[in-house]
Amino acid sequence: MPRVRKPSSPRKKEDRHFVTAVARAMSVLECFRSGDKTVGNHEIAKRCKLPKSTVSRLTHTLTRLNYLSYDEDDGRYSVGSAGLALASVMLGRLGVRQLAHPLMQELANFSKGVVALASRDRLSMIYLDVVRSDSMLTLTLEAGSRIPLATTAAGRAHLALATERERNEIFTRLCAKDEAAWPTLRTRLERSIVEYQKSGTAVSFGDWQSDVNGIAVGIRVGKSRGPMTINCGGPAFTMSRDFLLEEVRPRLIELARRIETSLGQAAVTVERL
Repeated sequence: MPRVRKPSSPRKKEDRHFVTAVARAMSVLECFRSGDKTVGNHEIAKRCKLPKSTVSRLTHTLTRLNYLSYDEDDGRYSVGSAGLALASVMLGRLGVRQLAHPLMQELANFSKGVVALASRDRLSMIYLDVVRSDSMLTLTLEAGSRIPLATTAAGRAHLALATERERNEIFTRLCAKDEAAWPTLRTRLERSIVEYQKSGTAVSFGDWQSDVNGIAVGIRVGKSRGPMTINCGGPAFTMSRDFLLEEVRPRLIELARRIETSLGQAAVTVERL
């Protein structure tokens, strides 16, 4: 079993450098989901668990700075030009996204499922790129969508490649989120890490959604950032456990190897310039 320190107390130590107002503003921006067209202050307050009066001040400020756009007709907000510009800059720097996309499309066409590139944000995995086969009509998640870390194949693959320090930080947060459920969840996650070390992949068979199966592999993209993951999944009636393990698994591992090799070659080229 992987060595994991006992989670510390959920109560955060006071950090005098931490600016609460900035953190709250970021939580407002993060609460927007890929399927949202507009969101009102009431829904934002509910998602962020903040007082509506606080949310009103934050959305007003973010609108003045163009991070949000306000629709006067319905009194609701959407992501503004400044927010979109930040997302564009981030995605533009992800060379791995350009390298992975055509390979992901090949796997999606073969599996007739969804293939996604993801990165961790706290207790979620964020899709950076999503491709699907022409026949895939469900699981309409797009780039920018969030999925839970603990119950998905993508999240478990990330845990398998995470440093001991990062893994313990994640475990501490999961414990704080639901202390009663934590012992059982911890056992499942530790088992998934051991299985990843044996098979090279992480799986989720109905753990996230009862009718969804998935398999994932981690990609090491450099020392400056943590691992990313690529997962392949879909409805259980078309993506069976045996199909994912026997047919998709070797192709997924090969896909990750090709991406890591290409990234390594690109890094050497940059160093020589």
